[in-house]
Amino acid sequence: MTIRVALVDDQQLIRAGFRMVVDSQPDMEVVAEAGDGATAVSTLVALDPPADVVLMDVRMPGMDGIAACEALTASSPARVVILTTFDLDEYVLAAIRAGASGFLLKDAPPEDLLSSIRTVHAGDAVIAPSSTRRLLDRVAALPEPTDDSRLDGLTDREREVLTLMARGLSNQEICAELYLAEPTVKTHVGRVLAKLGARDRVQAVVIAYETGLVSPHA
Repeated sequence: MTIRVALVDDQQLIRAGFRMVVDSQPDMEVVAEAGDGATAVSTLVALDPPADVVLMDVRMPGMDGIAACEALTASSPARVVILTTFDLDEYVLAAIRAGASGFLLKDAPPEDLLSSIRTVHAGDAVIAPSSTRRLLDRVAALPEPTDDSRLDGLTDREREVLTLMARGLSNQEICAELYLAEPTVKTHVGRVLAKLGARDRVQAVVIAYETGLVSPHA
């Protein structure tokens, strides 16, 4: 299956560079481009069939990438990877809360960009390595959680799976930890995401920290 990719950046040369990298892959094609957030939302919502993955800049004239991401993920099945030259914590958190499935710096090697597109298309999430540690530190600095009903619908097993996800374990590692078959773990992960209203593992993990299910210092 060919991964349909859209490029959103206000600099045409950057879009041209991304197009060259993406179109060089036999399993990918660029299907749309836009130079600002508002145009991106109107273009991509109307695109049929829709884009699978959107590479979205943050700083653009008019509607920025975070607002465009939120509008797009609310009305399209496309998954958004935020790309920026600014490795700032508030962008990472804002992108995750807006529904982004990935956050990468523009100076990432082409192979990392391509790997991220495939990872996000497969339903998982990616965060730039330089941002991951500070993201957890930022979550650790949040106020002590109060009673939160977001976890009420989870079974004991699902809470256990979410806790292991928050510790950074892959599905295979969760299988080994809980002595479960991989299809069973995938089912539990899917149910956790559905019950939390999370698009991917990253959003689910942030909720686990925000609600106090796990602690960065544990």
